[in-house]
Amino acid sequence: MFNIQGIARIAFALGLASCFAQASAEELDPKAINIKLPEHINWVANPSGSESAVLVGDLSKPGLYVVLNKWKAHHNSKPHSHPNDRFITVISGTWWVGTGSDYKPDELKPVPAGSFVTHYGNEVHYDGAKDGDTILQIVGIGPATSTPAAKK
Repeated sequence: MFNIQGIARIAFALGLASCFAQASAEELDPKAINIKLPEHINWVANPSGSESAVLVGDLSKPGLYVVLNKWKAHHNSKPHSHPNDRFITVISGTWWVGTGSDYKPDELKPVPAGSFVTHYGNEVHYDGAKDGDTILQIVGIGPATSTPAAKK
C-alpha cells in the first residue's frame, strides 16, 4: 500500500513531467530564435572537392560570415591565401593542413576534431582531407576571397 508521502511524491513527479512536456511542445518565437536542422542545411559542391553551406552572412560582401565546409576524402586545396583572418573549428574528421607556396601534400599535418585553428590574413596555406570526410566551421569577415599563391 502507498502512504500519503508516497502518493504525494508520485503526484509531484507526474506534475513536473507534465510541465516539461507542455513547455517542450510549445512553439518557439521565430523573432527570438532560428533553428536550422541538419536536413535543412543547403550544401553546395565546390570545384575543389569540398562542399560548403553558408549559415550566416554573404561571403562576397563585407561583414561577418559563418560557413560549414565539408572536405571530401582525398581532396586538397592548392596553396592560397585570404585577405582576412579566418577562425576554424574542426567539427568532425581529421583536417590536414600545410603552409607555404610549395605544395607538399605528403607533408600535411593532421588537425583532429575539436581543434581550433586561425588562418591569418594574406598568409599562404593549403588544406583538405585524406582518408575520410572532414567538416569545418569557418568564421570570418568578408569578403572571403581566395588568392592562389605565386608559384616558385
